[in-house]
Amino acid sequence: MTVDKELEKLSRLTPPAATPEARARALAAAMQAFDTAENNATAAQGNAKGWRQSSIINWIWSPAMNKKFLAGSALATLLVIPAAGYLAIELTRNGLPIIDQTEIAGNLSKSEASKQPAATTGQPVAVAPQIPAGNVSLAEQSVAVAQALQDKEAPALAKPDASQTSEYDANAALTNKPEGSAAALGATKRAAPAAPGIVPQRQFAEPMAAIAPSPVPPAEGRMQMQLDPNRERFANAAANPIKSVATDPVSTFSADVDSASYAFVRRSLTGGAMPDPLSVRVEEMINYFPYDWPGPDNADQPFKATVTVMPTPWNRDTELMHVAIKGYDIAPATTPRANLVFLIDVSGSMDEPDKLPLLKSAFRLMVNRLKADDTVSIVTYAGNAGTVLAPTRVAEKSKILSAIDRLEPGGSTGGAEGIEAAYDLAKQGFVKDGVNRVMLATDGDFNVGPSSDGDLKRIIEEKRKDGIFLTVLGFGRGNLNDSLMQTLAQNGNGSAAYIDTLAEAQKTLVEEAGSTLFPIASDVKFQVEFNPERIAEYRLIGYETRALNREDFNNDRVDAGDIGSGHSVTAIYEITPKGSPAVMNDDLRYGAADKVPAEASDSAHHGELAFVKMRYKRPGEDKSALITTPVNDGNAVATVDAAPQDVRFSVAVAAFGQKLSHVAAVDTYSYQAIADLAAASRGTDAFGYRSDFLGLVRLADGLSQR
Repeated sequence: MTVDKELEKLSRLTPPAATPEARARALAAAMQAFDTAENNATAAQGNAKGWRQSSIINWIWSPAMNKKFLAGSALATLLVIPAAGYLAIELTRNGLPIIDQTEIAGNLSKSEASKQPAATTGQPVAVAPQIPAGNVSLAEQSVAVAQALQDKEAPALAKPDASQTSEYDANAALTNKPEGSAAALGATKRAAPAAPGIVPQRQFAEPMAAIAPSPVPPAEGRMQMQLDPNRERFANAAANPIKSVATDPVSTFSADVDSASYAFVRRSLTGGAMPDPLSVRVEEMINYFPYDWPGPDNADQPFKATVTVMPTPWNRDTELMHVAIKGYDIAPATTPRANLVFLIDVSGSMDEPDKLPLLKSAFRLMVNRLKADDTVSIVTYAGNAGTVLAPTRVAEKSKILSAIDRLEPGGSTGGAEGIEAAYDLAKQGFVKDGVNRVMLATDGDFNVGPSSDGDLKRIIEEKRKDGIFLTVLGFGRGNLNDSLMQTLAQNGNGSAAYIDTLAEAQKTLVEEAGSTLFPIASDVKFQVEFNPERIAEYRLIGYETRALNREDFNNDRVDAGDIGSGHSVTAIYEITPKGSPAVMNDDLRYGAADKVPAEASDSAHHGELAFVKMRYKRPGEDKSALITTPVNDGNAVATVDAAPQDVRFSVAVAAFGQKLSHVAAVDTYSYQAIADLAAASRGTDAFGYRSDFLGLVRLADGLSQR
């Protein structure tokens, strides 16, 4: 009688609007679902006839729905929705397994499921049957609930062997569910192909909108989905602290000419989100831009240092010591022959517009830049590695471009095997006194074979002994392993870049091909000693992941960064003069805090603020050479505006990077102030990079005020 009262109440309600097609699908699916459930149900405890406790709904439902006068009517729609919901409640009450939203999503028609908005998937939760949200009619939602409940009556699936699954265990297991089941339709794991470059078969449904979790715990043995929507990884390095010159007068670090961080920050901001602070490496943002630093006159001395001391824009009580290094630029006519191996990730995770398709276009640009006697090889990896193109002279450009065009995504990611194959191929085609380089292009996901950062680091360290350099190019989002990219590049005598647009590919692989491909020095290290008579404290801006021990500077066995033809490297210190109110550290109670070492107090060094030293090795050599530059009052300017234009712009970029990475020193320095400083020092800006930077500052300002 309770049901009759409920139906009587419902009959007085205004039915919701629904399209004729939706009503027809709802009626047909609902009748089939409930009739099948009725016929196949196991007898409920205490019910000898084998009916479910909720079978009165079917008893009322079936005759009514079989009447032609109800088909397509508003009353039919009125009855479908509440009855389906009532049945769901009754089935749940009687101990049937709890379902989750992915199984409901799997029962929506493909066309309707595609309308569902993507939702961020967090930790797995058990949820009670609920009406799915999204752009789906209420009738279709009811059918989805009913069908999902029906699927739950199928025999339970055996839990997959944990040893056969990877990081995506639950996803992989879902693909093994019976064909046509809701969970199988909702699975997103792609099947591994037979060989690299083959497109895998897959079927998936868009995730449903979030459904509130149920307090009911999941049934024992129930498989939990674990989908991490954002697997991007970055090295966790805290900002450099303020150091006292009295106790720690020497700063040592490795050169860094990478640019990946700037492109990653740009991608985040143009996508409408502030970047992860861990993704911001200030030195890479500064060094992203071309600067007109004075360079050396010839290759005998590959570097020239230019130092400027200026007031700090964000702190009137400190100064900036700006150290600009310019490498010798090899003339194109004298560039050595290149032996390049393209190591290309064609795994299933690369099947996105900003991954493999962009990668292929980027390499086409690069091939068009190479000389006719250069050689190119192509190795792909996805589960296992394969040689797509043996060493081929660029004179046969059409053959190389055709091999690039044929690349297709598919499979899991076994990068270690691909790295081995690529280095072996580079060794076979080794060019003496030439450029021998592996160019790894990936989204950074290595999940098959040796995949820890440490394992891959050891492989790369062994391979670099053969004189083969490494360039790492990152593509795409959501899966980027930036931490691993940095590890491989830093330990493979190479560099890392992030390609988010074809314009970035043009900049990195064409316009800056000389610095990307042709090294002029390896193991480049910097060491700055501050004069305690003049400077009380200092802070190195950036280079956190490139820090070295003081004793590493003179140790030629310690690896460091490499610099290519025409590369520029900029390092900026915020320094606190002796007696400034900005000094943060108290004088030492014990020790000789007020005593200056004899060498520093010598009249020859009395006017010096600091002493800059650089060590480097020429290509192919094992012993390093030393370049030194003293810094004195002659390097100082009285105002920010008096500093050279490129110095001011690089300082604006440094301020922006620090603000994005939440460095306290620039908390009170606004985005507008950064934009003003950059705009006033933009200069000619031939390629528009600096104008784009101003756009990013404005985006960050707007996003930070949300």
